[in-house]
Order: sequence, then C-alpha cells, then structure tokens
Amino acid sequence: MAKRPEKGLSARNPWPVALLIGLGAAAYTAWVLEVVLSTGLNPIETYVSELAAQDQPLGGLFRATDFTAGLLAFAGGLLGLARQLRDGSRRPWSVAGWAGVTLFGAATAADAWLPLSCTPTADPVCAARETAGLVPATHQAHAVSSSLAMTGALVGIVALTIAARRYRRLAPLARYGPALVVLELLATVWTLTAIALFTAGRGTWALGAGQRTQVLLVAFWLGLLAYSVHEERRT
Repeated sequence: MAKRPEKGLSARNPWPVALLIGLGAAAYTAWVLEVVLSTGLNPIETYVSELAAQDQPLGGLFRATDFTAGLLAFAGGLLGLARQLRDGSRRPWSVAGWAGVTLFGAATAADAWLPLSCTPTADPVCAARETAGLVPATHQAHAVSSSLAMTGALVGIVALTIAARRYRRLAPLARYGPALVVLELLATVWTLTAIALFTAGRGTWALGAGQRTQVLLVAFWLGLLAYSVHEERRT
C-alpha cells in the first residue's frame, strides 16, 4: 500500500522552514532603517547593537526587530533540525548546520533582552565606565550572547553550504553559498580585528562598517537558504 504523503516537517513539505527563515532574514536587516531614521550614530564606527541601547531613542524599535528576527530564525532552524532527525538522515553536515541556525536564532533573541545601557563607541563616558566595570552586567551578557549568535551563524553558513554541495541538495545554496562563505569569513576577520583594536584603545578602525557587512551577509545567506528550501519543495 502506498504511503500517505506527510505534512508539516516532512522533506516533501518544508514550506514552514522556508517561510520562517525568510521572514527572519528580512527582520534581521531592520537595522538598515538607520539610513532613513535619525539615530545620531555613525554607521561606520559604531556597533550595530548600539542602535538598540537603552539610552537610544529608537532602541525599543531595534530591540523588537532583533527579538523577532531571532525568534523566527530559531523556529525555522529548529524545524529544519527536526526534519533531519525525523527523516533519520545520516548527513552530519546538515545536522550541524541546522543546529547552528537554531543557536543563532536563540542567541539573537536573547540579545534583545540583554541590551547595552549606553554606546561605548560613540560616548567616551560610556567607554570609560565600561572599561572600569561600572556598567550593568547586561554588557557582559550581551557580549556573550552576541558571540554565540555569530558562532551559530558561522556554523550554519559553513556547514549547510558544505552539506548542499556534498549531498546535492538545496541547489541555489550549493551554487552561491561558497562565495558568501568566503565573504562572511573575511567580514568576520575584519570585525574581530577592529573590536580587538578598539578594546586596546587604538580607535574603531571602521568597526561599524565591518560588523554591518558581517550581519548583512548573514541576512543574505539566510535569504538564500530560505529560497533554496522553497525551491527544493517545488522539485
């Protein structure tokens, strides 16, 4: 007897994953609103997360979009991971990749609940207080959650791109993913170097531009992943 087609999380019907990841990618680019909104922060020099600082007039807006993006990516990543485990797939790169996306989403959502209290790259007083340890504990917690978010994103980007090529799945990702992997790694090196120099008191070295490039590439990759899952559903 022929098996009845499954719905929901099955490989034949992965549309919830594509939808959630696609919406998450869109929400993760909400910071580009700084182009048309008056934030008072220099996008070349400041952290993206400083847009959501508690002392910023639009902080609540950017915290809400961060939380939304994280929640959507977490749900999509969890469904993608569940599909791999439910189907009994022996594709470790796929499992690792979807686990990375899930971690990215959870940590990004946590970022919204652990905002900076002020803007250290734009406010010398804030920077001095941070160096002296006189800022709320959320500063350290935010650094941890941000690091976990980017770690999850990098794991997802690298592992799922490798999986797409090795297992011959997700054709658009297999084709364009490697270029995004290289660009994302370069942007990450730029960002980490700039952060290290800023922490050492040697200026920002276009920290904001590097980090914005980094997170924009993550959003592009998530969009490509969503499109790839959608196309796989169609075929």
